[in-house]
Amino acid sequence: MTNEEKPRIQELVTNRRATFEYEVLETIEAGIVLQGTEIKSLRDHGGSLQESYIMANHTELLLISATISPYRFGSIYNHDEKRKRKLLVHKRELRHIEESIRLKGLTCIPLSMYLKNGRVKVKIAIAKGKKVHDKRAAIQERDDKRAIQRHLKNL
Repeated sequence: MTNEEKPRIQELVTNRRATFEYEVLETIEAGIVLQGTEIKSLRDHGGSLQESYIMANHTELLLISATISPYRFGSIYNHDEKRKRKLLVHKRELRHIEESIRLKGLTCIPLSMYLKNGRVKVKIAIAKGKKVHDKRAAIQERDDKRAIQRHLKNL
């Protein structure tokens, strides 16, 4: 690949709690339908994916509860901050996500929003909720890694 063929990716919004609350099993890239001022607000880092989730019905995926703050120069053309936003995926991906949610008891959550070649994409995950003891184990493992790094640095 040459430099011109590589996709330019710019991170806009991340859901940092998602990997702590859920065990990510699979990730999928999806497009998103946005209104005019939403893209400007996202480029200005005015979004949040905290407490948002993805709902699947038979024909489409919807991003629920994601916050894209109103664009400060938008005046009367501004968008609703927490509206439902349609996600764009292929039919086979939609069927796979619906099947995972319905049959396997998993959930679908957004991990991040990013610009890829000028278009906003959403990285979604099919995930399984962690139990309290799993979260404690993750915290303990992270603390152990920090202690080892600190010890190696002091040598």
